[in-house]
Amino acid sequence: MRVSVSSIAPAHLLSPPPLDLLRGASLFLDFDGTLAPIAATPDAVVVDDALLELLGVLSVALDGRLAIVSGRSVDTLRKLGFADFMLSGTHGLEYAQPGAAISGPKRLPAVDEAEAAFRTFVQDKPGLLVERKSLSVGLHFRGAPEWGDEAQALAQELSGRLGLALQPGKMLYELRPGGADKGSAVTRLMQDAPMAGGVPVFVGDDVTDEEGFVVAAALGGCGILVGPPRSTQARWGLERVTAVRHYLTEACRIL
Repeated sequence: MRVSVSSIAPAHLLSPPPLDLLRGASLFLDFDGTLAPIAATPDAVVVDDALLELLGVLSVALDGRLAIVSGRSVDTLRKLGFADFMLSGTHGLEYAQPGAAISGPKRLPAVDEAEAAFRTFVQDKPGLLVERKSLSVGLHFRGAPEWGDEAQALAQELSGRLGLALQPGKMLYELRPGGADKGSAVTRLMQDAPMAGGVPVFVGDDVTDEEGFVVAAALGGCGILVGPPRSTQARWGLERVTAVRHYLTEACRIL
């Protein structure tokens, strides 16, 4: 599900979500920028034991209705420590239950071709980073923002020529197969137990999370935007990653 610009509400300061919002919720959590601060490189992010313990307690309180929905691959999420949770990776292309095999398509040759083009592009441009994922490839320019326009032009050209979906992110352009996003991830997970038994609440920070906000609202739930005010379909807001952890901790006390 793609969110059109005209469908997104004007930027304004959102109120913090009430603690009882999570009563009866099916909770969908983005990772980067939501549960952990965005780092200079993807490999620099570390998941601490306290976060995993908090999410474990929260999952039990929600009768298992907690899922991590991320642009990262399921394999990477498991390596980061989330193996005990329901996972949707690569923007809704992959799914996995705890301890189960990963469900998703095979990596396309077109993605390998895009990766090769990205790697050629960054060879003489320090600060740029190519991130290989199981089903996609990302070009990060956080370390060299002066190359942002050229990175966008290359990603757009490859997307059109190779028939891949272009997914913009925070200082990132990602190329992947189309047909899925975080909204479709919510739709799919809400069809089956245990998520089907609750009201969807999606927490995320990036424009890639907007589809999740939209679908959660359409199913009777809502979105929570993490970070500064921007145009969004989220109903509530939390100003930073530390506020997300505080909110989840306090919510656990009343569930």
